[in-house]
Amino acid sequence: MIYFLVVIFVIVTAVYFYLDGRKEKVVPKLDSRTPFEVVSVDDKSVTLATVIEFRNEGTQSAMIVDAICKPQLPFEQYDGFDVRGKAEREGVPREDDYFEALVIEHKQSVKLVAKVTLTARKGLTLQEAARDMVDFPVEFIYREVGRSPMRWSIARVFLTADELRKLVGAAKQE
Repeated sequence: MIYFLVVIFVIVTAVYFYLDGRKEKVVPKLDSRTPFEVVSVDDKSVTLATVIEFRNEGTQSAMIVDAICKPQLPFEQYDGFDVRGKAEREGVPREDDYFEALVIEHKQSVKLVAKVTLTARKGLTLQEAARDMVDFPVEFIYREVGRSPMRWSIARVFLTADELRKLVGAAKQE
């Protein structure tokens, strides 16, 4: 009888911890991200940035061990710009493309920056290239770990052509 009660107790405890979700849960708060803003600009290129809050809504600490900012603008869609992305921690800019791992305690947040650099191609100026621009997604890809196995997740934001034209002072091609 005692053996039976111990087994039942172990099973109930295991089910409780399984259903209770005793692990990390990193959630990007895309609705509250900042609008893209100009970080640097010249005649041929512009670097834009948006800040995204990542909140650990789980019950355990989480770690973001890597992050990549990947603009999704292939030349087949629009070839007036060469587009590159970079991910970094807010307030901790880096000159290299290395992302320094960070810990997010449960119920805490960190802010990460998605930077996008657009460089005009084909002899165009920045404003000329921006006139015919199209909307495109920017994927913020991050690898997180905690008590659960390491996994990649994606937070997707969009940079619209109208937003870009407004930021660089370009008129839409009619």
